[in-house]
Amino acid sequence: MIFDVLVLLAGTLAGAVAAVGGFGIGSLLTPVLSTHVGTKVAVAAVSIPHVVGTAVRFVKLRPHVDRRAFVRFGVLSAAGGLLGALINARVKAPILSIVLGVLLIFAGLNGLVGLAERLRLGRRTAWVAGLLSGLFGGLVGNRGGIRSAALMGFDLPKEAFVATATAVALVVDGARLPVYVWTEWRALLRVWPEIVAATAGVLLGTVVGVRVLRRIPEQVFRPSVSILITALGVYMLLHR
Repeated sequence: MIFDVLVLLAGTLAGAVAAVGGFGIGSLLTPVLSTHVGTKVAVAAVSIPHVVGTAVRFVKLRPHVDRRAFVRFGVLSAAGGLLGALINARVKAPILSIVLGVLLIFAGLNGLVGLAERLRLGRRTAWVAGLLSGLFGGLVGNRGGIRSAALMGFDLPKEAFVATATAVALVVDGARLPVYVWTEWRALLRVWPEIVAATAGVLLGTVVGVRVLRRIPEQVFRPSVSILITALGVYMLLHR
C-alpha cells in the first residue's frame, strides 16, 4: 500500500514534468517501479501510463504537429521501438538496468548542461538518431534526451517541436506496447495495482500538476528534475 502511494506520487510528478518538458514519464517512473518488480517488468508496466499520458498531451498539441518531420522521424522511431521491445523480451534484467542507468545519467546531464539545445544534427543524422531513440524507448522505455537532440535537426518552432515529439512518442508507444503485453502479460497482471496508481498519477500530473510547475522558476525547476534523473540513473547502476 505504501509503495502504491509512492508510485502515485512519482506518476504525478512524472506526468507534470512531461507536460512541461515533453518527456520524463519513463525517466522517473521506471526506476521507481524497478525497485519493486525488476527492470524488465517495470519497463513494460510503465509503458501503459506512458501511452495514456502521451495521448492526453497529443490531444492538446496535435494542431502544432509538423507532419513532414513526424512522418520522416516517426516511421524510423516506430521501427526502432518495435525492435527494442523485441530485444527487451530476450535480454536479462541486469543488462536492462545497466542500459537504463546509463541513459538516465545521459538525460540528466543533458538537462543540466543544455546539450540538446546546442547540438543540432543534420537531417540524415537526425533520422538515425530517431531510430536509436525508438530503439532505446522499446528496450528500456527511456529515449527523451536522444529524441530531443535528434528533432533539433529539423529546425522546428517551439510549439511544433513539442507537439511533434509527443506524436512520435505516441507512435513508439503503439509499436512497443503490444509486444510488452504479449511477452509480459502474466507479470503485468501481478502488478496491476501499481499500474493503476501510476496511470492515475500521470493523468493527475498531466492535467493538474502542470499548473503548479508553471509557478516554479524555470532556473529552479529544470536543474532540479535533471539532478533527480541523474541520481536515479546512478542508483540503477549501483543497485542492479
